[in-house]
Amino acid sequence: MIFPGDISKMPYLTHGKSRAINAENRTGEKGKGGMAASPLGPSRKGSPCLNNIQPGQEEFLADIEGPGVIQHIWITVDSKTSEGDCFVLRDLIMRMYWDGEENPSVEVPLGDFFCCGFGQECIVNSAIITVVPSRGLNSYFAMPFHKHARITIENQHKNPIPAFFYQIDYCLYDSLPEDASYFHAQWRRQAITEIGKDYVILDNVKGSGHYVGTYLGLSALQRYWWGEGEVKFYIDGDEKYPTICGTGMEDYFGGSWSFASNENGRIVEQNYSTPYLGYPFYSRHDSLVWNQYHNDDCPPMRGFYRWHIPDPVFFEENLKVTVQQIGVSHNGLFERQDDLSSVAYWYQSEPHQKFKELLPVEKRWPR
Repeated sequence: MIFPGDISKMPYLTHGKSRAINAENRTGEKGKGGMAASPLGPSRKGSPCLNNIQPGQEEFLADIEGPGVIQHIWITVDSKTSEGDCFVLRDLIMRMYWDGEENPSVEVPLGDFFCCGFGQECIVNSAIITVVPSRGLNSYFAMPFHKHARITIENQHKNPIPAFFYQIDYCLYDSLPEDASYFHAQWRRQAITEIGKDYVILDNVKGSGHYVGTYLGLSALQRYWWGEGEVKFYIDGDEKYPTICGTGMEDYFGGSWSFASNENGRIVEQNYSTPYLGYPFYSRHDSLVWNQYHNDDCPPMRGFYRWHIPDPVFFEENLKVTVQQIGVSHNGLFERQDDLSSVAYWYQSEPHQKFKELLPVEKRWPR
């Protein structure tokens, strides 16, 4: 079978049944799109979004009978519901379940899944995740399922979500290869890392699969350069030492000699987005809240992504992924403590190990 994703193979694609789910056709049923009426009349943009998702409410976005493959997900939502309630992108939790499983294979705050940590959006131009103005969140991860797919969004925000827009594009097939792996994604955060102890991006993965991506959000809590920590992959029984160990955090995300330039004696951060790696976000200011009694300073925030699409990390039994917190100053290397959050993306056979319980909402908010 040949699936979409490679332009050179487009003439040879295995034919399926193209479908889409959104608020106007929540089942993706054939010939049932755009039926809701508006003041303009029938089928004139009558129900473009989900309205007033209440605090604590979990809405299903997709409930699909397979076999099939989700090819594209688009979502947009306001980033705040009041001047002070401004972390909607961290308060909404997206979950995905494949083939009737009880525990989700994906459990991630909405913004972080789309490489927008810290509760705010940024422009991302990559081959897999694309974010365009204003908060147009797009995913092109292929998500196969044999029998059933279910995607939900839970509102853990303080207030109702007035309008939630989305579309899920997928294709139904007569069958899929039996060895097709399932998509997984998991979010973690350590508000203060431990001295000399690696931050864990992913662990407790058992089964066969391949690792395909990392999103990392870093709030620097100490001065001087922060990016000397090495990213490590412990594969199939590695214990004390990993099979794959990089040369530094900025190197893992494709950079070198930091990401800064010197402009008239002032250090300036340089952001970038490329198809498979990027540094799309940097800020040391709170742009979400304005108050006349305090300034907008906050710990420097940096967001990075790295897609292992041309270079997946394969595992047959188990996998653990970590990164050190090591900095450097005029006096050499030193162990750091910073605030790290991350999303790990991977494919594997089912069943998967149950994820650790997600941090409560207040513990997810950025500094």
